[in-house]
Amino acid sequence: MTTFLSDSDHPEDVKAPPKSARRRSREFVLQGLYQWRVGGADEAAIEAYAPEMEGFAKADREFFVGTLRGVIAQTPKLIEQISVHIDRPFIELSPIEAGVLLMGSFELIHHPETPYRVIINECIELAKSFGGTDGHKYVNGVLDKIAAAVRPEFVARNQGR
Repeated sequence: MTTFLSDSDHPEDVKAPPKSARRRSREFVLQGLYQWRVGGADEAAIEAYAPEMEGFAKADREFFVGTLRGVIAQTPKLIEQISVHIDRPFIELSPIEAGVLLMGSFELIHHPETPYRVIINECIELAKSFGGTDGHKYVNGVLDKIAAAVRPEFVARNQGR
C-alpha cells in the first residue's frame, strides 16, 4: 500500500501565524533599547529610524513610542525593581536580557490591561528570538518574581491553576 504525505506532514512548510501589531512593536522597542544601551542612540534618533525598518508599518506605533519613551525615562526605577530579583549587577546582564527585562517590567507596571502571563510569554519569545541560548529561562524567572511583586492579586489567583 502506498502512503502519500499530506501538506501537514511537512512542518517546515507550515507558516507561522502572522505577528500581531503589538508583538511587532515589542520587537522594535527591544531593538531600540539595544541601540540606546549599546550604540548610545537617543530616543529621538531611535524613533526617527524605526519607521524605516522592515515591518514597522504593521506595528502599533503608539505602543512602540509609549513603551520606548517610558522605559528610557524610568530606567533607574525599573533597574531598582529588577535588581531585587537578579543574581548579579544589572550592568552585567546581556543587552538583550536587560532590554527584555526593562520592557517586561515596564509593561507589568504600566499596562494592567494586559494579562501578566501574556507579557511574560511575549518577553520569553523575544529572549528566544534575539538572546542567548538560555536567556529566556532567566527572563522567565525574573519576570515571574516581578509579576508577583507588582501584581500580587493576579498572580495569587492564578497560582492554583
